[in-house]
Amino acid sequence: MICNICPRRCGAERTETYGGGFCRMPAVPVIARAGLHLWEEPVLSGTRGSGAVFFSGCSLGCVYCQNHTISAEGVGKAVTTERLREIFRELIAQGAHNIDLITASHFVPFLLPALEEPLPVPVVFNCGGYERVETLRLLEGKVQIWLPDLKYGLEEPARRYSHAPDYFPVATEAIREMFRQVGPCRMEDGLLRQGVVIRHLVLPGQLESTRRVIDWVARTFRPGEVLFSLMSQYTPQPGAEGPLRRHVTAAEYRAAAEYMANCGIVDGFVQERTSAREEYTPAFDLTGV
Repeated sequence: MICNICPRRCGAERTETYGGGFCRMPAVPVIARAGLHLWEEPVLSGTRGSGAVFFSGCSLGCVYCQNHTISAEGVGKAVTTERLREIFRELIAQGAHNIDLITASHFVPFLLPALEEPLPVPVVFNCGGYERVETLRLLEGKVQIWLPDLKYGLEEPARRYSHAPDYFPVATEAIREMFRQVGPCRMEDGLLRQGVVIRHLVLPGQLESTRRVIDWVARTFRPGEVLFSLMSQYTPQPGAEGPLRRHVTAAEYRAAAEYMANCGIVDGFVQERTSAREEYTPAFDLTGV
């Protein structure tokens, strides 16, 4: 296939064994781990966990990625559509509240057959937010919960940290499309069954970018239409430079949380600062693959 799935539109060749382009992945899904995951938002993890399927490769190049071994180094195993469907069934049998597809955007054409038959639990599409609307439309009716990041509200950090200067306009258009597909959040027995949860990771030294993100969410959606998750789990990675060498300070995170509240965003989550630990990153050892 000649790939134009993501906003980069590389036009790269991808076959079953060769991966060109920015994501460096073949056309078939490559998975690094599949298992119950208890560290998503409470409305997703519940008591038994999300059925998390971690895909390798990524259309972003975030220099602070905690999943670097799979997003950039390509650790993982290629699977067939049939095996992917089996993995879904195995996770559901283990008690998963949902099937959580993590960073799967660059495999969407191969995902479609695996999602053709409806599952008895919601499908969560967990992504970086940097998505083509045309690709998202292929998933309409197959995804019940969208879980995008909205990483940046400014061009400069998007360019410097993720090599995507157009991130904000692209991601906001994508999130509008996600909301169009599923509408306002719908809860059942304390779990999210349908809707959009927008995540934002607070980065050290980037409070103005965070404020721009919060501003957009507050003016775009009415209270209760989407959930907003303010995250504190930034962890400095080897080789980090400048402000990224440190954790987010208590003052920075408190300022972000206060700004969120002052903008009227009360439907969502404010992560505890103790979440900024490496232990929250699972082992990408082909478990469940």
